[in-house]
Amino acid sequence: MFTISQLPSGVRVATAEMGHMESVSVGMWVGVGGRYESARFSGASHFIEHLLFKGTPRRSAKQISQTVEGIGGYLNAFTSEETTCYYAKASHEHLGTLLDVLTDMYLHPRFAVTDIDKERGVIKEELLMYRDQPDHYVHELLTETLWPEHPLGRSLTGTAQTLDAMDRSALLGFKKSKYVAGNTVVAVAGRCKHEDVVGRVEKMLALPRNERSPTFALAHEQQRTPRLRFFTKNCEQSHLAIGVRGYSRRDPRRYALKSLSVILGENMSSRLFQVIRERHGLAYSVQSSTSYFADTGVLLVSAGLDTKRLQRALALILAELRRISQQPPSKVELQRAKDYAIGQMRLGLESTSNRMMWLGEHLLAYGTIQTPAEVERRIIGVTATDVQQAAADLFRDNHLNVAVITPSKDERSIKALLSF
Repeated sequence: MFTISQLPSGVRVATAEMGHMESVSVGMWVGVGGRYESARFSGASHFIEHLLFKGTPRRSAKQISQTVEGIGGYLNAFTSEETTCYYAKASHEHLGTLLDVLTDMYLHPRFAVTDIDKERGVIKEELLMYRDQPDHYVHELLTETLWPEHPLGRSLTGTAQTLDAMDRSALLGFKKSKYVAGNTVVAVAGRCKHEDVVGRVEKMLALPRNERSPTFALAHEQQRTPRLRFFTKNCEQSHLAIGVRGYSRRDPRRYALKSLSVILGENMSSRLFQVIRERHGLAYSVQSSTSYFADTGVLLVSAGLDTKRLQRALALILAELRRISQQPPSKVELQRAKDYAIGQMRLGLESTSNRMMWLGEHLLAYGTIQTPAEVERRIIGVTATDVQQAAADLFRDNHLNVAVITPSKDERSIKALLSF
């Protein structure tokens, strides 16, 4: 299903040939994100992501978007804690155009001072926008609580102070040290041929040989008791985010953790949805999810609630977490969770965009690409005891972190509930 080649420069090219599809999706991946930044350069990866859309010697910012949108395609990018990705999708006959635009952006961004100053202001507005969205901002507060004084705990957008401190020279220096051949992956999925993609990339992405990859600080944690970040804000709802530090992406227990997350809150038949919404009517939505990094991870639970119902909902959520750590799920419940996880993965991989994401994420994270069949085998192999053991291992007071944004000022009552 997947084919990988490494160019003489060190750039890796991965393809998923889907000959029955009309579209092709292309991703230009760089193994750098928020956790690779020092405190001084907090937000640099995201800042650079914005600047690559501001033009090259060949194309203005408008021409970059017009070139892709003018063929019926779309172009976007994102920055995460460990990766940055620029991606585009269009009809397969326009593969050359997509690669040309993305490699042009990667190799020849203008970094004009006027663009830098303008985009600095745009990102500051983005910061303010997120501050006004408590359902988003509560997760930023949670990450600060999970990983205090560590890059993983900082906002990916940086702060007004760090943005102001980064000039053209600093941004160019950061890009030059991180956007290197050995840290770059080109992923293509859809109607394509691997040899053709490799040939095109080798011609378009001329980089000096470099197999070096940037490094980051490991996440060392010395938490002893539950932590609470309580933020009082005049808003319509109270917003709750619970984070329990979990397993890294290389830990085989992550498959049990995924099943645990599905059982708890990834769909409408999950325990938390049934208890919090269906049985008690305390929230419109409550959900869980998992995130994995190179050396750590997190299980998240979040909900938006009427302020008067916040304490009761928090107590019920913690009770459900406690319950599954003491008693394994039934055979039927676990099977449903496995079938859901596998089914969602299969449905997602029908899309050329999602398959391209699979290529880039796996190759940068593991140095190889797991097949969906391999992942399915690992999920199928999870036992009820594995799920209970993961819950018992993680649901401890020294792993528990909670962030709350609420109009209430009763922090003491919330803190009194924080215990497994």
